[in-house]
Amino acid sequence: MNQRTHGRYADFQEPYEPSDGARPPNEYGPYESGPYESGPPPRRRGTIKRILISVLVVLLAVAVGTYFWADSKLRKEVDLGKVIDRPAEGEGTNYLIVGSDSRKGMSAAQRKSLHTGGSAEAGQRTDSMVILHIGSGGPTLISLPRDSNVTIPQFRGSETGRLRPAMGANKLNAAYAFDGPQLLVRTVEYNTGLHIDHYAEIGFTGFANIVEAMGGVEMNLDKGFTDKWSGADFKAGKQTLNGAQALAFVRTRHAFAASDLQRTKNQQKFLSALANQAASPGTVLNPFALYPVMSAGLDTLVVDKDMNPYLLARMFLAMKDVNSGDGRSMNMPVSGSVGGNLQWDRPKVKQLVNELKSDEPVTVTSGG
Repeated sequence: MNQRTHGRYADFQEPYEPSDGARPPNEYGPYESGPYESGPPPRRRGTIKRILISVLVVLLAVAVGTYFWADSKLRKEVDLGKVIDRPAEGEGTNYLIVGSDSRKGMSAAQRKSLHTGGSAEAGQRTDSMVILHIGSGGPTLISLPRDSNVTIPQFRGSETGRLRPAMGANKLNAAYAFDGPQLLVRTVEYNTGLHIDHYAEIGFTGFANIVEAMGGVEMNLDKGFTDKWSGADFKAGKQTLNGAQALAFVRTRHAFAASDLQRTKNQQKFLSALANQAASPGTVLNPFALYPVMSAGLDTLVVDKDMNPYLLARMFLAMKDVNSGDGRSMNMPVSGSVGGNLQWDRPKVKQLVNELKSDEPVTVTSGG
């Protein structure tokens, strides 16, 4: 090729200056016009977008449906609006969580296997009572020993609506036995000065059913213990407790020198472990695990009229935080006993309540 030919050829090879969006030339074909796009073609992108929107809509519908399903199953039987002479509300939210010894719906065989004793018609008492405070300083779980020496004040009867005279000094769990949840809330508020915002109660059967629905709850026990009254028979170390074992664990007191005080500590430990497992991704993200657990709990859970699934979930998450070390658990401070019943340390109780009302870090120790 001579220089002239080369020059003529060069005349046709003008530098390529692509306009915005044009594809560069290639050896397999002429220049291509139109936008230069990366990723999937427009039709495919539209399909992916529609699928994502559909999935989000389905998930939202399931979430909304689950919320209203759960809300419809809650037994909103406790009207805190009927509790009289209530203390002023403070910062944060206070739940009174109660484990009753209700045997309602239990067969004779179930009562025997769970070591509950009594009959299905036996009067109810409270085996455990816990105040859960949720605030900006993290959750605080405070056990109220059932044998606490308290004053049962004047109250409005839950059935008659009439004012009833004060019943004076008695065990804390006697308040529930006399007139149920409303009098228990009234008694707790009167003796602490702390406003109770929500109430949640579960009986023997519901408690055992929740544990069974979860496939058991894993616990790590520092020491083993046995108790013929509750049916407890535990060895030290890690183990998974089924429904009957869990019930025996939280009810045992005769096996301990500290009796009810040690039992309340075990109850706190178990409740935190239960909440931690119930709120784990393995349960929450697995519908085959989540719905049986929710159904088992909601069928027997008695709550106040203002309770809803969101508030219940918040309660469980707070107990999970206590288990993970982001909160605190303690007994109500005690200073001794009166007639065999535990006497609260009044100065410490006052300080504790003031800290909770102001949503300040709790500095009080349990004592006793």
